[in-house]
Amino acid sequence: MIKRVVVGMSGGVDSSVAALLLKQQGYDVIGLYMKNWEDDDDGDYCPSRQDLIDAVSVADNIGIPIEAVNFSKEYKDRVFSAFLEEYKAGRTPNPDILCNAEIKFRAFLDHAMELGADAIATGHYAKVREVDGLFQLLKAKDAGKDQSYFLHRLNQAQLGRAMFPLGDLEKSEVREIARRNGLCNFAKKDSTGICFIGERPFREFLNRYLPMVPGEMRTPEGRLVGRHVGLSFYTIGQRQGLGIGGDKDSSGDPWFVAGKDMENNRLIVVQGHDHPLLLSRRLAALDAHWISGSLSGIGHPYAAKTRYRQADAACRITRISDSGCAVSFDEPQWAVTPGQSVVFYDGDVCLGGAIIESGENG
Repeated sequence: MIKRVVVGMSGGVDSSVAALLLKQQGYDVIGLYMKNWEDDDDGDYCPSRQDLIDAVSVADNIGIPIEAVNFSKEYKDRVFSAFLEEYKAGRTPNPDILCNAEIKFRAFLDHAMELGADAIATGHYAKVREVDGLFQLLKAKDAGKDQSYFLHRLNQAQLGRAMFPLGDLEKSEVREIARRNGLCNFAKKDSTGICFIGERPFREFLNRYLPMVPGEMRTPEGRLVGRHVGLSFYTIGQRQGLGIGGDKDSSGDPWFVAGKDMENNRLIVVQGHDHPLLLSRRLAALDAHWISGSLSGIGHPYAAKTRYRQADAACRITRISDSGCAVSFDEPQWAVTPGQSVVFYDGDVCLGGAIIESGENG
């Protein structure tokens, strides 16, 4: 019987309503505000001070205790260090996924257990259910807000302690519940991106930790078309910020990043959104994680996302090994990016995922 629930409260409307709903359902609710970043967090880019004020205000409104805990060291050790290593290697990581697995559902869960919690809850848009003794992660009702993609690395122990009170609500309903109950943040703008980057210029932020090593921009045929500031500062499919003007041999189509030649410090660029080098029918992925503990569905028709906002794409897993998996898609996928996650679904059930190593064109 779940009695005490510790809710991760960020100061945003989603986690606030999650805490409110659990309180209304009769649970013994404790709020926990997590501080995960300390460097340069006192400006507009990462307004943690205001977030804490909002979280405390909401907790006072709904009548629950709240405490603040600092996980900045754990975040740097478990998430940010891996983030930098991936960028150094020319890949594009998704630290929010690692943050969920290592901070919000590990460090936070451990701390909540010390507070006598039976379960933890967050404002994520997702669902969890138990079937035949195993916990499943499901998509949320609000398809536009579903966050199962970011939660796909959770394990059975973590899911077994997790509650997602917003799973059956639309975002508009969440805001209306907050407004109706007088929560100060009912109209607060959703946060975007990871806190330590926030809205600040990404290249400027990354340059604080990684050096710029300029090099050539070339077409796949070898034609020199420009200079880049450092391979770490670009991602596959990127269009903005390339600084390539048109020339007399140009088709007039926009330029996109299609690849990185790490050995020669060259950025490979192509023209046209649907250039063949931007389309992949197959990919290889490493470090696979299956929510149930394993997956045996070789050749079974599944769906997958290779990035968060992408629609589900029909696929088949053609190989599973201890190190990863191989995937083929019914239709070519655009800008498959090393370092990002491919996440698999069987209907509304999230099966798990893996880190993309490479896409295969053609």
